[in-house]
Amino acid sequence: MTAPAITQAMIDAYDEYTHLTLDRRGFMEKLTRLAGSGAAAAAIAPLLAANPAAAEIVPADDARLKGEDITWPGSGPGSTGDMMGYLVRPADTSGKLATVIVIHENRGLNAHIRDVARRVALEGFVALAPDYLSPLGGTPADEDKAREMIGQLDPAQTVANGVATVNFLKADKLGTGKVGAMGFCWGGGAVNDLAAASPDLAAGVAYYGRQADAAKVPGIQAALLLHYAGQDERINAGIEAYKAALEAAGKDFTIYVYDGAQHAFNNDSSAARYDKEAADLAWGRTIAFFKDKLG
Repeated sequence: MTAPAITQAMIDAYDEYTHLTLDRRGFMEKLTRLAGSGAAAAAIAPLLAANPAAAEIVPADDARLKGEDITWPGSGPGSTGDMMGYLVRPADTSGKLATVIVIHENRGLNAHIRDVARRVALEGFVALAPDYLSPLGGTPADEDKAREMIGQLDPAQTVANGVATVNFLKADKLGTGKVGAMGFCWGGGAVNDLAAASPDLAAGVAYYGRQADAAKVPGIQAALLLHYAGQDERINAGIEAYKAALEAAGKDFTIYVYDGAQHAFNNDSSAARYDKEAADLAWGRTIAFFKDKLG
């Protein structure tokens, strides 16, 4: 069976739905017009979305790893004041390791991000994937509900919860005290904000994330690695101003733009937007960066 043709306009409509003002009904109506029929739109929509069934690359029970769900003190307030998340580390390591925070997209802590945390752990790090929806009770199974909840988070508390997570890992007995963070989409923006707020963050990697407020750039102490998709006008509009602010403040940063790649190009559970070549290149650069800055 021939795969349906997916155009840039369809991808842009999905981005408008998942990040801006278009609701599910409006998205499907727009996709139907673009695809030419309701049947074609119904076939294309799952290819644009993330597929939970494709989220697990490294099995949760992989014998090379030890993973567990944990809690730690957050910034409060909230249902308990605690943060929840998924901690995973190599199983055969007796010494201490550098730690990496893995920050989710605007769908919350889902199976894909847990899998990314396992991939990071296999590279020789302790990885912690926080659930930033912890103040609201945690990530729900419904992705639309998760996106709605992300919009309800208090921005200042969200940043404070990130700082609390850095502090927790800096003092954790499994770690060396060197803490990095990586994030995707919403999580990429969270990495930039965290770098501006936490002097103890040593390294940050933001994948196609919103840039930090230029006024807060002087507070960044972490080295930054910033990955952007070539076909991502919404996020890329802020690159030049961020670059200028980082340069003016004398910060350690590197920017890569992956020509032709779409927003969310690293997410291999999204058939239409995943770009293996860009994802592999960015991943290799990310791991080398963490080994250099956290080593």
